[in-house]
Amino acid sequence: MRRHLLTVLAAILASSSAEAAPRQPPRRIVSLDLCADQLLVALADRGQVAALTEWARDPDLSAVAEQARRWPFTRRSAEEVMALRPDLVIGAPFRTRAAIAPLRLPAAAMIDLPLQNDVAGIEQAIATVAAAVGHPARGKRLIAAMRADLAAVGPPPGRGRVAAYYQRQGYLTGTGTLVDDMMARVGLVNLARRLGRPPLSTLSLEEMALARPAFLVMEADTRVATDRGTAALHHPVLDAAVPPARRLYIPQPLTVCGGPAYARAVALLAAQVRAADRRGPARPVRTTP
Repeated sequence: MRRHLLTVLAAILASSSAEAAPRQPPRRIVSLDLCADQLLVALADRGQVAALTEWARDPDLSAVAEQARRWPFTRRSAEEVMALRPDLVIGAPFRTRAAIAPLRLPAAAMIDLPLQNDVAGIEQAIATVAAAVGHPARGKRLIAAMRADLAAVGPPPGRGRVAAYYQRQGYLTGTGTLVDDMMARVGLVNLARRLGRPPLSTLSLEEMALARPAFLVMEADTRVATDRGTAALHHPVLDAAVPPARRLYIPQPLTVCGGPAYARAVALLAAQVRAADRRGPARPVRTTP
């Protein structure tokens, strides 16, 4: 009887020791998501990552394009993922997840990123990835730095004025998006919110001219007309409704993903609103009712 109790006790102690032992950080991480790429560059050791996506090095999409040029990448096929023998896959799309799940890669874990449409979501994504790669302290420091950068932006300069995030082919970015949250943070009211529009819709030049927002927020590479899509954003009808002096330009890579670059986008937007105000109002300011 005593021997049996000692055996049980030893098993319990062994189990407790195993649970208490720290899990080894993953060493072959594969990203299948552009937003995961950017968090891995910020949070993981270079030697931990087997591959980012090909988008990570695209300067038109990625806020870490320059750093990512020195990292390996994949085009996200199931065959490539399988050959890399990952121990952690982040941001697996449904089809890729379904394709690689039956392969039963040894010790491979898969995690999805939380939605990153506001600061809370960004912080949750940072914490999730930091914990998954074995560097939770880095995640806490990154969150603290982002909060400090946002606080440094100062009082919101928008003062309830209406702005529209207007893109090629008349696309309007609406509610529940990162851009919508960014506008609110600097004190601007999204025109799409006032119109009750979904996250993405279209608004004609004539409709925009009638709406006459105080500002247009646009992608930085539309500052100059280079094709039919960008030429429409410089149409005389639009220029008369919202003069070029009231255009606010944000580089697209800062808004594609919710991550550390979000604070840079907010600071840039706030600075441009203040600069526009220093130039003086182009017409009477419209505020929310």
